[in-house]
Amino acid sequence: MNENKVKNEKRKRKIEEGIAIFVFLLPGLLLFVGILIAPIAVSVYRSMYDWNGFSEGTFIGFSNYIELFTNGSIKFVNSLKNSLILAFFSVFVQLPLALGLALLLGRREGRKERAFLSIFFMPVLISTVVIGQLWLKIYNPDYGLLNRFLDAVNLGNLKHVWVGDVKTALGSIIVPTVWQYVGYHMLLMYAGVKGVDIDLREAAMLDGATKWQVDKYVVIPIIKPILRVSVIFAVTGSLKTYDLVRILTEGGPFQSTEVPSTLLENMLFLRNRYGMGSTISVMLILLCFAFALLITAAFREKDE
Repeated sequence: MNENKVKNEKRKRKIEEGIAIFVFLLPGLLLFVGILIAPIAVSVYRSMYDWNGFSEGTFIGFSNYIELFTNGSIKFVNSLKNSLILAFFSVFVQLPLALGLALLLGRREGRKERAFLSIFFMPVLISTVVIGQLWLKIYNPDYGLLNRFLDAVNLGNLKHVWVGDVKTALGSIIVPTVWQYVGYHMLLMYAGVKGVDIDLREAAMLDGATKWQVDKYVVIPIIKPILRVSVIFAVTGSLKTYDLVRILTEGGPFQSTEVPSTLLENMLFLRNRYGMGSTISVMLILLCFAFALLITAAFREKDE
C-alpha cells in the first residue's frame, strides 16, 4: 500500500510539474505561433489563389508558382540572381574582412581594442535609411564624393551616374551592404576569438608557431560554429535584402537591381497581385530554409 501511495504521489508530482511547465511555455508558444507560424500558413494559403486583396479570389493551385518561374515579365529569376550575387560578395568579401578584423582585434587588449570595436560596429547601429541616404550623396553624379574624388586624382573619365546605369547599379548596392555589416559579423567572430583558451595559443607559440599559424590552425577551427552562423546570416540576409535596394535604386534602372523583396512589394502594392506576392514570400522562406540546411551540412562535412 505504501509503495502504491508513493508511486501515485510521484505520478501526481510529475503531472503537476508538466502542467506548470506547459503554463509557463504557453505565452511564448502562442506568440511563436501567432507571429511566425500563422502568417506563414496564411501566405501558403493565399499563394494558391488569384487574389487582388479585395475580392474573394479564385483557387488556382500551384499556378502562381509555375508562373513565377515561367513568366519572363515578372523577372523573379532575375531578382533571385541579384540576391545570389549579393550573397556571393557577402560571403567571399564581407566575411573574410570581418574575420581578419576579428583576429587582429582579438590579439589586442585595452582602450584601443574597444575603440576599434566601436568604430567598426557603428555602421550597424545606424538606420539603413540613413545609410542609404548617405551613399546616395556619395554616388550623386553632380556633387557626390566619389565623382569629386575621381576628379581630384585625375580620373575624371571614370565619373559615372553610379545608381542610374545598369552596369554599375548593382555594384552600387553591394558596396554599402558589405560596408554596413562587416562590423556585425566582426563582433560575432571577435566574441569567438576572445573565447579561445589562452593556454592553447601559448602552447602553439611555444612549439614555434607564428601568430598567423596560431590563427589558422588553432583559432579558426575552434570558431567554426560561429563562422557557420555568420555564413547563414550573410546568405539569408542577402536573400531577404530590401531597404538599401529600395532607397538607392528602387529596383531600377529597368529592374536590373530588383530583388525578391522589392518584387514582392511591387506585386502587392503596384499590381494588386496579392496571390503572387504571397507566392514570392513563400519561396523566400523556402529558399532561406534550404540554404541554411545546405550551409549547415557543408560545415558538418568539413568537420568530419
